[in-house]
Amino acid sequence: MSPTSSLKTGRTFFVADLHLTDERPVATGRFFRFLDEEAAGADALYILGDLFEAWIGDDHDERVARDTALRLKALAAAGTPVYFMHGNRDFMLAGRYAALAGMTLLTDPTRIDLYGVPTLLMHGDTLCSDDMAYQAFRRRVRHPLTLALLRQLPLAWRRRLARQARAGSESAKAGKPAAIMDVNADAVLRVLREHRICRLIHGHTHRPAQHVHAVDGHDCERWVVPDWYARWGYVVCGAAGCALRTEDL
Repeated sequence: MSPTSSLKTGRTFFVADLHLTDERPVATGRFFRFLDEEAAGADALYILGDLFEAWIGDDHDERVARDTALRLKALAAAGTPVYFMHGNRDFMLAGRYAALAGMTLLTDPTRIDLYGVPTLLMHGDTLCSDDMAYQAFRRRVRHPLTLALLRQLPLAWRRRLARQARAGSESAKAGKPAAIMDVNADAVLRVLREHRICRLIHGHTHRPAQHVHAVDGHDCERWVVPDWYARWGYVVCGAAGCALRTEDL
């Protein structure tokens, strides 16, 4: 069944790029307060990827993984559905952890009906089409055979590979122009046209904002969800529209 918002309370939250890890307890604590103080009682919570800094399999053994599962499971059990879309850091998260956390896994992209407005949800990395090296890496690492092989490796090996991948990613980003890591405008227009939709919500770029794109005579909105490094925040939508909130951690 396609996820929808049912107008129970009139609020649906979208978060992404939290990059939770035991090494960043401030962000973890803020996320748990957000779940208790704002997401509780909402119509739905959508996590649009990179919930964790790195995910090496559903046997991931950081404490933050266990604590987050308990918190999300409690939120879902209290009546707020939790949906999860893979990001570039946690694409190996699978059904076992999703069940433990009470989350429904979504494909990327996913179209939902959001208070009567057709809305497309994405992590956002596929929109950064100018970064051809990243896109080639993404295709290789997301291949089903690659994922199957990675999941068979011992936990210690996967942990080492994750550290190497993170270091390589940071090194690669340092040598790239900032513009290449943002979305490609033509890619955005292509997605909006392909899905015949006029609202897009995504994360990944760490550049929270509301954008307006002219598509075939219509003004279409694109909402970029904030990351949770120096700041935290979300996009919240209701029958009257969407809003972006960011604050310092």
